[in-house]
Amino acid sequence: MLVLVAPGQGAQTPGFLTPWLELPGAFDRVSAWSDAIGLDLAHYGTKADAEEIRDTAVAQPLLVAAGLLSAAALGAVVPGAVAGHSVGEITAASFAGVLDDTAALTLVRKRGLAMAEAAAITETGMSALLGGDPEVSVAHLEKLGLTPANVNGAGQIVAAGTLEQLAALNDDKPEGVRKVVPLKVAGAFHTRHMAPAVDKLAEAAKALAPADPKVTYVSNKDGRSVATGAEIVERLVGQVANPVRWDLCMETFKELGATAIVEVCPGGTLVGLAKRALPGVQTLALKTPDDLDAARALIAEHAA
Repeated sequence: MLVLVAPGQGAQTPGFLTPWLELPGAFDRVSAWSDAIGLDLAHYGTKADAEEIRDTAVAQPLLVAAGLLSAAALGAVVPGAVAGHSVGEITAASFAGVLDDTAALTLVRKRGLAMAEAAAITETGMSALLGGDPEVSVAHLEKLGLTPANVNGAGQIVAAGTLEQLAALNDDKPEGVRKVVPLKVAGAFHTRHMAPAVDKLAEAAKALAPADPKVTYVSNKDGRSVATGAEIVERLVGQVANPVRWDLCMETFKELGATAIVEVCPGGTLVGLAKRALPGVQTLALKTPDDLDAARALIAEHAA
């Protein structure tokens, strides 16, 4: 059984969209999306530097556009399940037929702007903890006033909070944690610091007409499969201020009988977690169009 997954913020790198725009029709498609949301996706995906694409209002629509473009390049794919990490859930909602491409990009544009505004209120950020016992780490984070914003499985936890709290974490690591790595994000996503963005996203969601998912949609709120488009959109709204439980998503993939996972562009992060947490499951990350043939072969073997 094939699972198609989409990465979250921080996966972007300067110029990562360049080779994808060389595919037939890709530039025109991205240009139409750019016009629809008022953001030059081609520019930011090809010419912008790391600091420019770190901007939440830019990074989020850019990631969703890249995921949609790379998935379309695979051809007709019927996965057994779909899921996304953080903003990747909007990409996954499009894969499942809950939102069309334009609706997904319009929503993520508003999401990025709202979260950027919320992040500007207080200087906040996120850092990944490498190593250590999850239970020990979570208790330590809470003692420092930090939130375990991403519980990613395979022993990886991402802490979020103010820059002062993250500095304290760097000086006072949980027992067993080898290193604390700052992430390329502009705020403490999936925490109370994002509460101002929830109301704005809820208002934006009123304009949507979601369909029920055509394939199994696994929510990163709790790893549950969600059966209605209305509930998926409700979860997309609340998710900006709630922790990501990717560990529970991977447990669900295992329960569903996943045999292969393909991560859309810019792939790598989620496949890396799956390799450690789901031994025996074949994985492939779409980084450039050079990966398409191998992905198609894997899909042909494992898709429904």
